[in-house]
Amino acid sequence: MNRRLLIITGLSGSGKSTAARVLEDQGFFVVDNLPLVMLPDFIQRAREELNPNADIAVVIDVRNRGFLSDYDKTFAQLEGEGYQLEILFFEAADAVLQRRYSETRRLHPLATVETLQFGIERERQQLHQLRDSATKVIDSSNLNSRQLRDLTLGFLGEKHDSLLIVNLESFGYRYGLPPAADLVFDVRFLPNPHYIDELRPLTGLDPKLRQYVLSQQTCRDFRQHLDHMLGFLLPHYQTEGKSYLTVAIGCTGGRHRSVSIVEDLSNNFPESGVILRVNHRDVDKG
Repeated sequence: MNRRLLIITGLSGSGKSTAARVLEDQGFFVVDNLPLVMLPDFIQRAREELNPNADIAVVIDVRNRGFLSDYDKTFAQLEGEGYQLEILFFEAADAVLQRRYSETRRLHPLATVETLQFGIERERQQLHQLRDSATKVIDSSNLNSRQLRDLTLGFLGEKHDSLLIVNLESFGYRYGLPPAADLVFDVRFLPNPHYIDELRPLTGLDPKLRQYVLSQQTCRDFRQHLDHMLGFLLPHYQTEGKSYLTVAIGCTGGRHRSVSIVEDLSNNFPESGVILRVNHRDVDKG
């Protein structure tokens, strides 16, 4: 059985939701707050109906009634069926948990009547046996979201650099800036093919027009600077966990210069850790 089965548990407010999102980004089938009684049946159905190689992560904690009294029997049943169960336990210092709940204004599941401090202490006491049996304990007290992500990926044995989806988009300033753009480069300083009669009807998708734009010394200098800048920025975006990056390149109408640059850039883009998408927003506008 190749499927990996993770149980994400621990103290409320300690980072379980962040870890679940990280696992989902890594291709895990993630379920939050699944009733414990449904877990064996869910795993069985998942094994039959999902990709046999898909990994599964289930977030179960004190929100789940009966969890603390029955989890050992349920986990033993799954292990008896051949699953290699891994328990990822999250915790944090009391003061940190109090601050987080104060900032989010969410109710602690065990502090709906009593004080927040009482709820935290009660939850910690109830979970201490499960903590002792955990595969990995992560204390998020002094971690930011990126560090917590890195520790979760480290537990999976994955590289910390995430896959980055880069959208290269050409556009025309005449029609406004792309609203989702992260980086915008204005190439209206390049000679405009619009003023050359034989090139005006063409677009940057045509090799003849593209050759005209790219052969300009100013354009070659710009492309060199752009390559250096992206070569510097992309690894840092990946290290910080950014998943999507839109690089927008604009000219006046979005048909000639910007399209030519995007086409050339897409053909010479670094492939490591990047999924590339190309969109010419305004190329068909007259």
